[in-house]
Amino acid sequence: MGFLIFCYTDYIIKSRKLLDKILFIFMQQKEQYMAIMSEIIAKQAVILGPEIAVLKARNVSGVTIDDNGKVTDITEDSAESLQALISEYIALSGEIVKNVMKPIFEKYPEIGKEVTQ
Repeated sequence: MGFLIFCYTDYIIKSRKLLDKILFIFMQQKEQYMAIMSEIIAKQAVILGPEIAVLKARNVSGVTIDDNGKVTDITEDSAESLQALISEYIALSGEIVKNVMKPIFEKYPEIGKEVTQ
């Protein structure tokens, strides 16, 4: 019986060490995603201004962002959150391009109709 308890205890200890290693790797990966996302927000802040960059980033579900644009937590899938952040900025850039082009095409309504259809 003592040997069985020893084996079980050894199994628990080894399992715990394995879980600790997995958790460590997961946390490192999460921190990398947080760093990448923070850098993306910083780059967008230069282009869009810090308020808009942070506002758009806060549209991403499961991501916590401080007022300076630093990602402080990710509670959902990191890869999906990163893609959602990129999509937010791409969608905004598309709208910016449309808004910039609109007054130009208003000067040339016939061409504008062809292009915007």
